[in-house]
Amino acid sequence: MFTVRPLPPQIDPALLALLAKAEPATIGHFRHTGFVDPAIKALQKDVRIAGTAVTVQSAGPDSTIVHFALGQIRPGDIMVIDRCGDHKHAITGGAVIYAAKHAGVAGVVIDGMATDFQELREFGVPVWCRGTTPVTGKMLGLGGGFCIPVSCGGVAVNPGDAIVADENGVLVLPPADIERDANRAIAMQKEEKEVTFKRIEAGEKIGDISGATKLILSKLAP
Repeated sequence: MFTVRPLPPQIDPALLALLAKAEPATIGHFRHTGFVDPAIKALQKDVRIAGTAVTVQSAGPDSTIVHFALGQIRPGDIMVIDRCGDHKHAITGGAVIYAAKHAGVAGVVIDGMATDFQELREFGVPVWCRGTTPVTGKMLGLGGGFCIPVSCGGVAVNPGDAIVADENGVLVLPPADIERDANRAIAMQKEEKEVTFKRIEAGEKIGDISGATKLILSKLAP
């Protein structure tokens, strides 16, 4: 059975541009939810993307819904694929990612496997996945979901959520949280480079700057 729902509204490009300046690892200093399983890793280096989540649910060996989704997805969207626990079949490979490139997809996040890693890197579409396998998906027409709530790396993802992802991991955010969290992270990144790094260069110890030394000494005091 297939479930196909309408595409979600795209997030304001200005908000996505702001979010792309924020490192997921910086947001991880103050946010505790929305981070997908770190076993889902980036194939490319030096990459960061932000975009609107377009969700796909594709179980087992059936890749039909993924091919369908690539005919619907818009430039700038990020395809998030829930593989329903399948770690045997590669649901994307060279042809799928080449199609994603020509559709203008900003990136693909797969809670599962992929194949043709060399081609995927060459085509330039950022991909996150759990690993590689030579066993590929097939056009079986068994079923799947498009633009439905899914699970990716232990995180609930709704169509229209914001995705920000880089080498350090993937973060799912409600659009309403973008401006607040991105601005806080960007300010922290600026302070680290302009204040903390300079203090370290001047000879200060990181434990003194962070307060770790004072905290531990206070615990040791009689």
